[in-house]
Amino acid sequence: QVQLVESGGGLVQAGGSLRLSCAASGLTLSDYRMGWFRQAPGKEREFVAALSRYGATTYYADSVAGRFTISRDNAKNTVSLQMNSLKPEDTAVYYCAADSSYRIPPDWYSSQDRIDVWGQGTQVTVSS
Repeated sequence: QVQLVESGGGLVQAGGSLRLSCAASGLTLSDYRMGWFRQAPGKEREFVAALSRYGATTYYADSVAGRFTISRDNAKNTVSLQMNSLKPEDTAVYYCAADSSYRIPPDWYSSQDRIDVWGQGTQVTVSS
C-alpha cells in the first residue's frame, strides 16, 4: 500500500521554526517528484515547495521563499520541510505529495493535478 505520513506539525510562536517530515512507504521515493502543499481555514489548498527526484532542483512559493527549505533522503524514503521565521499566515494543514510523471509543463511543480499520492496532513499553527 502506497502511503505518505507527515509528522512534525504543532503550535509555534511567530518567528519560530518547525521541521515537517514525510515518511513514504510502498513506493521507491526516487521514482517520484515530491512536494508540500498547504490549506488554511476557508482557503483552497496551495503550493508551498517541490523538488526533483534527486533533489537537484527546488521550487518555492513566493510567500515562503527564503524561509522554507525542502529536502529529501531517498535512501531513507523521507522528505522534509524546514520552516523558519514562521508567520501567523503560515497557519495551515500541510500535505506531503508525490507525483510519478516525467512531464515538465510550465509551472508543473505547483500543479495539484499531477499528484498521484497525498498524505493525510499535519497541522501547523503559528501564534502572533
